[in-house]
Amino acid sequence: MSKPSPVGAVMIAAARAAGRSLARDFGEVENLQVSKKGPADFVSNADLRAEETIYAHLTKARPGYGFVMEERGIVEGSDKSNRFIVDPLDGTLNFLHGQPHYAVSIGLERDGKLLAGVVFDVAKNEIFWAETGRGAWLEQRKLRVAVRKKLSESVIATGTPWLGKSEEAHATFAREMLAMTPTCAGIRRYGSAALDLAWVAAGRFDAFWERTLKPWDIAAGIVLVREAGGVATEIDGGDVMKTGSILAGNEDIAPQVQEQLRLAAAFGRQANLT
Repeated sequence: MSKPSPVGAVMIAAARAAGRSLARDFGEVENLQVSKKGPADFVSNADLRAEETIYAHLTKARPGYGFVMEERGIVEGSDKSNRFIVDPLDGTLNFLHGQPHYAVSIGLERDGKLLAGVVFDVAKNEIFWAETGRGAWLEQRKLRVAVRKKLSESVIATGTPWLGKSEEAHATFAREMLAMTPTCAGIRRYGSAALDLAWVAAGRFDAFWERTLKPWDIAAGIVLVREAGGVATEIDGGDVMKTGSILAGNEDIAPQVQEQLRLAAAFGRQANLT
């Protein structure tokens, strides 16, 4: 059994506080005032309240730390080594449609490296947390990625491009699905990248891939997967926190998924030449 460090405990407390706010608003989801900030990209009063709750908790406990937040943006801190990376409501579209699959995600970056992550599945009351060198945990149960070695036996999670994404993004995803679906046991799209990564860490998914996510979508989940014995890398070999194109899984399945994605990319290049 492991206990979080003091900063990890603060992150868990902040996530739980935001979760309580979200749970109250989820019960009144039809009455929320909703504004539109882009195609299929909605922000609600619930989202803003949850972010403010997290910000208040974390700034009180660690007043010098900086922030990267979905709504507030970049907040510079006096402590230039540490910053929290926060998504107060990952799965906003699910939330606004009354679907109980959404999460609070809080990551901690120190000197440019991810150090800790917390993902709170509010509807299921599950706290996933991890810190470098302390392992990954679901409450007090240690997590390990799945041990499957065959892609044909694996369930893979992904995220689909939404309204407002480029035509090429949709075409790329279509090619990747065409490459993936004949090779694995099943594909799942649940609408929360933070929870997808937490479920990879817990062995519920064998792998996950998605392109062009934001840092707050993936920061906490990356720590969870890596501390659960898995890999979380950039699909094409770049910097995952810059491109947001992520592939996560165990050391056997992730390379097999990556190979199928490479085949899809090669097919796309060939099609463009002809």
